[in-house]
Amino acid sequence: MKIYKILLIALLLNNTSLLAQKYPTINIGEQMPMQKIEIFDTNEKSRTLNNSLKNNGLLVVFTSNSCPFVVMWEDRYKLLEEKCRDSEIGMVYINSNQAKRNGDDSVEKMKNHSKEMGYTFPYLIDKNSEIANAFGAKTTPHIFLFNKGKKLVYKGAIDDNYKSANEVTENYLLDALENAGNQLAISIKETKAVGCSIKRVRK
Repeated sequence: MKIYKILLIALLLNNTSLLAQKYPTINIGEQMPMQKIEIFDTNEKSRTLNNSLKNNGLLVVFTSNSCPFVVMWEDRYKLLEEKCRDSEIGMVYINSNQAKRNGDDSVEKMKNHSKEMGYTFPYLIDKNSEIANAFGAKTTPHIFLFNKGKKLVYKGAIDDNYKSANEVTENYLLDALENAGNQLAISIKETKAVGCSIKRVRK
């Protein structure tokens, strides 16, 4: 039994490594990819990342409906929405779980989830995980913050404690949004994204 567990872990690590090689995550300072690609939200409205940008930038949150990490972090999404509005930064939620479109991440369930959670920013349907592939997004959640010049200034996690908002000691993303809104340098530009893997369709 032990040898099977070791083999399973090795297989998972290998798959993660292969995924990282196939879809490398964009680097700090790089331009926002897929800016003009048409992508539909849960209300069937056509959008692009370009027209979601506000005066001081754009926050892109790769998320999903039922990942345990999203569920634990999702109580902080409203704070992010408020900070984005205050900082004149646009925001979009993106669901790239193409392999679960007939299950937990169907368009209908995305629509219901958006209403239940009270999202006030668009929840976008990433067909065939094309946006996630271009960004090199690995998990839900996975955060990408771009400044007014569409350059990546922060990527990674929301904060340092997915289990409890009350026990957070480092508000990575809120701090980054504050600085981006004031056009100041961001001290912590990159953290490790923690969450469920994005469920891409194997080709």
